This record gives sequence, structure tokens and C-alpha cells, in this order.
Amino acid sequence: MIRKFAMSKELERKDGISAAIAAAKRGDLVVLPTDTVYGLGTDAFSKNGPQKLLAAKGRDRNMPIPVLVGHVKALDGLAHKVDAVTKALAEAFWPGALTIVVKAQPTLSWDLGETNQTVALRMPLNPIAIELLNAVGPMAVSSANKTGQPAATSVDEAISQLGDAVTIYLDGGPTPGNVASTIVDVSSGGMKLLRQGVISLEEIRLVVPNIEVLP
Repeated sequence: MIRKFAMSKELERKDGISAAIAAAKRGDLVVLPTDTVYGLGTDAFSKNGPQKLLAAKGRDRNMPIPVLVGHVKALDGLAHKVDAVTKALAEAFWPGALTIVVKAQPTLSWDLGETNQTVALRMPLNPIAIELLNAVGPMAVSSANKTGQPAATSVDEAISQLGDAVTIYLDGGPTPGNVASTIVDVSSGGMKLLRQGVISLEEIRLVVPNIEVLP
């Protein structure tokens, strides 16, 4: 049975957030609105949640799951040796549509796929997502769609693709658009633009003028 909660209704929002927190913490899947597209998430540290997420999307381990966080300070806890430029990127664009690929702390006990000791981090600009993240902690979150299909910009689009593989759906209305986050990789010491999304290259260059743009 699919459980969908309307975030525009006060009582449903409270019940939905509580249900999503409980589901994520036990390693079940939830769909949540973000500032880009709808996300499919679970507790990043749950034993089986990330593998359920990959299975629901039809995605293999060679495409590891990004992690959403509820506060900029999480960067220091999850990333290894955060330099001044990486901090400047987070301070400039978080919360917002910038994903930063960093070297992960070696002591982290999670399994997000074949990460090569990196993790893609983002703090979304969405109050529902932030409330959930602050209660659950870091969440493994990918776009709420089957691999190869369009990313969901409404909760009903997510339901049509993921169905009862998801325990809780949080309906936050339509997302601002269908463009994903911009991805910058700082994990190897340099700065590389892996994907241009909502945030433009010109905006990134205001913070990192010498960023490398991959062909």
C-alpha cells in the first residue's frame, strides 16, 4: 500500500514527516521534494537502505548514491581534509543546487556503491527536505525515477515509476524545474566541473575561477 502525505496540510505534514523519519531510519525508502527534482532516499548509514535504493532505481553499484545533509557543518564530518576552496563553495551555494564530490572520511561505515572512497554531498534548499535530514542525519538520496527515465518533478510521477518499492511519499507540490544539481569534483585535489545543472559555470567561476571543465 502506497502512503502519500500532502505537505501543504498541517496535520498530514506532521504525520508524514514522522512516518518518513521512521521509515528512513529503519532502512526503508522515502520520496521527498527537493529544490531540484524529487529525491528517493534512506538513512545513509542504514544496513540495507542504500542497496534497496539502487534496486528500486534499477541502478548498479558503479553509480554510487549521493548524500544529502541538513547543515553546512556536515561537510567537516563526512569529508576528509576539507580545504578552504571547498568550504568556500559550500558557503556560497549551500543550501542550494550544488553537489560537491569530496574524499570521504575513511571511518564512515556506509555502503553507497563503488565510491572509490569519495562521496557526493549536497545541502538542498527545501524546508521539507531539511526537516527530514536534521531528524534522520545524512541521507543517501538519488533522483526519484527509474534509471534512464525522466526525473520526477511531482510526487505522482515518482509513484508511477517507483510504486510500492517506496514506503512513504511526501508530496511537496511540483518542483521548481526538471534540472538536476551542478556537480563539482574536488576529491583529487583539483576542481572539476562534472555536470552543469541549475548553477551555471559562470556562477561557479566567481568562487573558483580556475575550475577545470571536462569535455
